[in-house]
Amino acid sequence: MAIQKVQIIGVPSDLGAGRRGVDMGPSAIRYARLYEEIHSMNVPCEDWGNLDVVLAEKAKEGKPNLRHLESVVDVSRRVRDEVLESLKEGALPLLLGGDHSLSIGTLAAVCTTWKKPGVLWIDAHGDFNTPQTTPSGNIHGMALAVGTGRGAPELLELFAKKFVDPSRIALIGARSLDHGERELLKDSGVAVFTMYDIDRRGLHRVLDEALRQVAARTDGVHVSFDMDVIDPNFAPGVGTPVLGGLSYREAHLLMESIAESELMRSLEVVEVNPILDERNQTARLAVELIASALGKRIF
Repeated sequence: MAIQKVQIIGVPSDLGAGRRGVDMGPSAIRYARLYEEIHSMNVPCEDWGNLDVVLAEKAKEGKPNLRHLESVVDVSRRVRDEVLESLKEGALPLLLGGDHSLSIGTLAAVCTTWKKPGVLWIDAHGDFNTPQTTPSGNIHGMALAVGTGRGAPELLELFAKKFVDPSRIALIGARSLDHGERELLKDSGVAVFTMYDIDRRGLHRVLDEALRQVAARTDGVHVSFDMDVIDPNFAPGVGTPVLGGLSYREAHLLMESIAESELMRSLEVVEVNPILDERNQTARLAVELIASALGKRIF
């Protein structure tokens, strides 16, 4: 399916994270010439700007196991509404994070729009905690669980009782899972492909299996790409870096293969933290990977 138009939506929020700085991610990615890169590919593109997000210093802290819940709900609701509008226009919404809790709004939108949404969740972490299992209270570590109907009622209400079927979700690149979310994932039906699987079987095989799992049962795929899935040697500027991630070329192969599948109908790239970056290296890589996902090729 050819991409008719890309609409960029910035979500400058670090409310769902434990470390400050990813709220500057959308600006860093734009500074790395995202719009110009997409335009050079002859893909129509509109930049809708950033959502207005309250600073963490002015947000209510909330409960220890659901930090900044009230503000995260507000941001998620507005993300949902923006993505719904973009999908109604027949565009591919491209969300720039910000922390991964923004996915709650995106998933709520695709669940409303598509009959059988599928999800490729590309992340070093599972993001499958609940208020009962979270060791930190950071909602960015709960986003995928919320998308399947697990979590705080205030977040689940955004979905109008329609969630992603876990059998249509593939988690790729995991290498840091909390004990509680590991047990939830085992019982969930989500297809989990860890870095061990990628090392042992190769990324191409793993991705083929993940796409078959998702594509066989869906009418549209949302791709959620957390930059911390990449090894910090290539992407140092992320919210929660973990050694042993994807290489530069593996990350591109993954996005190129997604483009070849022609399944992707929405995309988000999250957790770029310019404070921890080196000369905007991670944001520049984010732009490259977005281009690969949109169909850019070497030859």
